[in-house]
Amino acid sequence: MQRIPEFFARMTGDEKHEWAAASTIDVLWVLYDRVLNVSPATVDDPDRDRFLLSKGHGPMAYYAVLADKGFIDESILDDWTSWDSPLGQHPDRVLVNGVEISSGSLGHGLPIAVGTAIGQRVAGSAGRTFVLVGDGELDEGSNHEAIAVAARLDVTNLTAIVIDNQSAWYGWPGGVQERFAVEGWAAATIDGRDHEAIYEALTARYDRPNVVVARTEKSY
Repeated sequence: MQRIPEFFARMTGDEKHEWAAASTIDVLWVLYDRVLNVSPATVDDPDRDRFLLSKGHGPMAYYAVLADKGFIDESILDDWTSWDSPLGQHPDRVLVNGVEISSGSLGHGLPIAVGTAIGQRVAGSAGRTFVLVGDGELDEGSNHEAIAVAARLDVTNLTAIVIDNQSAWYGWPGGVQERFAVEGWAAATIDGRDHEAIYEALTARYDRPNVVVARTEKSY
């Protein structure tokens, strides 16, 4: 975590999404440092955990963590978003080692995660699926079909993380947590900067899909 500010400073030119990246950094760090069962050597292992960044705009934090953990060479951070760089303003699964989905068009990650988790279950994989979405992104209707389907099909190996930086256009009556809970998900709201709270919430096991709402501010 100590080198993350340095990595951020090396990636310039996407200032409009800088706050989006800053709001995800603590969750991404805890995921890759303490939770996910995946490493640069196991990115193709069928039993690995899968992480899907649905909030694909503002991927600076994602690239910084992948560099720190050895999935990508940190030297390519310096030229990110340039013509020849594999690191675009939206992550590309073909170009970036360890990236599970190409994302940035909002509303796709959670539906894909439901299918990925079901696929793991059918294949007998021990891996789990984690997906990170933004609270504003939940305005996309595709998310709500996925929320209902995951609960009805008992997708217990799925954890959704909602970064709640109060960006939803109309807000959520009762809070984001309640939107999932009413469909039958295990749901909790935590401080999105508290690493111990993040770890405990992401490693909890339930007999139903799990959502962790991580409240943050739009800043470092």
